[in-house]
Amino acid sequence: MLDVTPLFRVYARRRLARLVREDPVAAQARTLAALIRRARATAFGREHGFERIATPRDFATTVPLRRYDDFWTSYWKARFPTLRDVTWPGRIPFFAVTSGTTTGVTKYIPCSWDMVRANRRAAADVLIHHLANQPRSRVLGGKSLLLGGSTALTRLAPGVASGDLSGIAAATAPWWARPWQFPARALALEADWERKIERLARDGLARDVRSVSGVPSWLLVLIDRMDTLAPKARRRLAVFWPNLELVVHGGVNFAPYRAQFHGLLEGSRAETREVYAASEGFIAVADRSDGEGMRLILDNGLFFEFVPVADLGAARPTRHWIADAEVGIDYALVVTSSAGLWAYVLGDTVRLVGRDPARLVVSGRTSYSLSAFGEHLIAEEVEDSVAVAAVAAGLTVVDYVVGAVVPERAGELGHHRFVVEFAPSLPTRDALVAFALALDDALAATNDDYKAHRAGGVGMEPPRVLAVAPGAFASWLASRGQLGGQHKVPRLIADRSLLDGLLAFVDSQGFAGDNATRL
Repeated sequence: MLDVTPLFRVYARRRLARLVREDPVAAQARTLAALIRRARATAFGREHGFERIATPRDFATTVPLRRYDDFWTSYWKARFPTLRDVTWPGRIPFFAVTSGTTTGVTKYIPCSWDMVRANRRAAADVLIHHLANQPRSRVLGGKSLLLGGSTALTRLAPGVASGDLSGIAAATAPWWARPWQFPARALALEADWERKIERLARDGLARDVRSVSGVPSWLLVLIDRMDTLAPKARRRLAVFWPNLELVVHGGVNFAPYRAQFHGLLEGSRAETREVYAASEGFIAVADRSDGEGMRLILDNGLFFEFVPVADLGAARPTRHWIADAEVGIDYALVVTSSAGLWAYVLGDTVRLVGRDPARLVVSGRTSYSLSAFGEHLIAEEVEDSVAVAAVAAGLTVVDYVVGAVVPERAGELGHHRFVVEFAPSLPTRDALVAFALALDDALAATNDDYKAHRAGGVGMEPPRVLAVAPGAFASWLASRGQLGGQHKVPRLIADRSLLDGLLAFVDSQGFAGDNATRL
């Protein structure tokens, strides 16, 4: 296969030079001005007086914050699936289908041709930062494996289709890029996830894979299947793919998976690189080492605002942009996009860790928190505590779910119920006890409200942990029609019925093992 890395490196040098000179404030001001200018004649632009908006402050004053349901009800539903000049000029050709992680409600996120091109440029930035860190790279000398959902799209109307975001990317990939993509179209279209993993594992062992991209949990499923086909490799990616250089991950907090991937990459020269890519747009990419945050992509058709989480429900919430957002504060991320999202509350909470260049970390979800008892735990605190507990107990966590169990009778105390899938098998009772104790200590150390409610055992009981056998969460997602691709296990569950359904499922299918796995 022709190695086009040297050719791409020419573009990378120019792009890196621009990024070095980039003024974050100026870049975002230009981006917003361009978006407003493009959409001035749309129904949304006329309604909000876009011709009178000259600055980000004007925008914040004129265009209120909205969520998906607001856009769907007020602008998209009546015209769906043919949206023409509604919130973005021209006809929207694609809708990225996604679902609420805890509710399963299907959402149709508009994806314009402008957004398709922006996503391509952002994907190129991933490789650009890789080349900057690995100047002798030959990453484009072999295959790039994207572990996504089915690339089959559903035709909704003439010229309009919907599907998984990875399917939209595959359908719109330029012809010249396809020889480097893996899997090939026939396999990429496969909708049966288990059959797809089987074929990917078999075909993948015979390919010269240089980069891999996907949600960490699904990457592990693929690697485990490859290991059964080639057990002598002993789960070492350096044996499966000797020329592997890059593992791109995103979608979930990487902390619980870091130790596993460190072992998988032993003996390999590959690096891990995190991305923050949503159906609404490609937001950020790690440009430095693991754990140093991700650089916001400020010049690519997305305008970012930052709203203090406590202000989201206010009549006039405080809205910051890159010019005045502060480092170290948790904000709800708000995006305006080249697909017709305007002041759209994405649902994620982020924290800036740098200003020039602008870097952030994802700290959780605006709707993902545990505070049934006033403990006010956010997703990041739970993620980090699970990772700490796993190390303390000498265990490997594949995935987990946690929800609050509220007392039903007077005199009882509530608690957090953790359902945890460990690898490679169910832990011993002693190891599980150690994990639960370390988890309780870590949560108390990271969150003062949790510590206060646990003090003396008068506000909350210790967390209870149910260990489930490998494959439990994949089977549960399959039972809900959410197996594979961009579907993720909902880490923090606010819906008690969803938690009860999971517990009933693992019991009925025998994933819970015996009583020794329960605390």
